[in-house]
Amino acid sequence: MGWREGRASVKRFRHVAIVLFSAALLGGCFQPLYGPGENGRPAVRDALSAIEVQQIDAAANTSEAPLAVQIRNDLLFNFTGGGYSAPPTHRLKVNISGNRAVVNIDRATALPNVETYSLKTSYSLTEIATGKVVVSGNASTAVSYDTLGQQRFARLSGMQDAERRAAKVISDNITSRLASYFISGS
Repeated sequence: MGWREGRASVKRFRHVAIVLFSAALLGGCFQPLYGPGENGRPAVRDALSAIEVQQIDAAANTSEAPLAVQIRNDLLFNFTGGGYSAPPTHRLKVNISGNRAVVNIDRATALPNVETYSLKTSYSLTEIATGKVVVSGNASTAVSYDTLGQQRFARLSGMQDAERRAAKVISDNITSRLASYFISGS
């Protein structure tokens, strides 16, 4: 090993040491999201399980009707982990709207090849004791799916799968936003 090669390995060691030292210093600054509560606040899991999720309004016999049920069920599962809810301290109201758009059309058959499903929601979290809205926001997603040309069942199956994926993304986004509210208080 020459003089230059030995010097290069010392530099690498120095960089590794700096990274490990920085990680050790910053390690105590982070708090797990679903860990125990601090400063007199309840744990995030306990606060989320005390949210009453209202029925999501959607017109009957529309594609949004089953999505409203799925989003509500996903939110309830995200909040409680499949267990029982705590006595409600907050109420969550969610409004949804969705639409489809054709992205690509096959020139030979004039049928769509790729479509997207967009789901938009607005939500508000109200503190039951005071009636004050503490969190409000919007969440949206767009999910694409292949229609596979002339196969009608494959197109419907792809469309329903895209709707389910969009609903899951929306419920996860809302859960993350509410969890961050309960951690930070704002």
